Amino acid sequence: MTSLPRQCVRIATACVLAGIFAVPPTLLAQVHVVTPQDLQNQTLRAGAARQHNLNTLNSFLSSPEAQRAFNSAAIDGRQVKAAVSTLSDQELARLASRANQAQADFAAGRMNDHDLLIILIAIAALILIIVAVHHYSSSCFVGHRV
Repeated sequence: MTSLPRQCVRIATACVLAGIFAVPPTLLAQVHVVTPQDLQNQTLRAGAARQHNLNTLNSFLSSPEAQRAFNSAAIDGRQVKAAVSTLSDQELARLASRANQAQADFAAGRMNDHDLLIILIAIAALILIIVAVHHYSSSCFVGHRV
């Protein structure tokens, strides 16, 4: 004869195991924290925001004022425009915001041509520096094992 506590443990273990095996694994696999539709919508919004920021910055860098600034600073505008697409989403958003602010300030008369030229040169230099740093940091680790 087995003791009562030992028999209670056996019954409890059997109930737990029956409960575990009674739930199909496919039911558990269908529970998502983020639905695929939410994930797709978020991806679409991020892509649209990136495209909007690219358009904003490219428009700013294509303006006649930008061309004058590039010429006066001996900066290749094509190189700057090509580098824009390599920026991260955060860098692109930050620079597009600054470009919008500079254009708004210029249109409202809060800054003159000289101020706008300085801002354009600074943004172009920042873009080229960011791209150079990304290129340098990615080439430093090529062929090295961590």
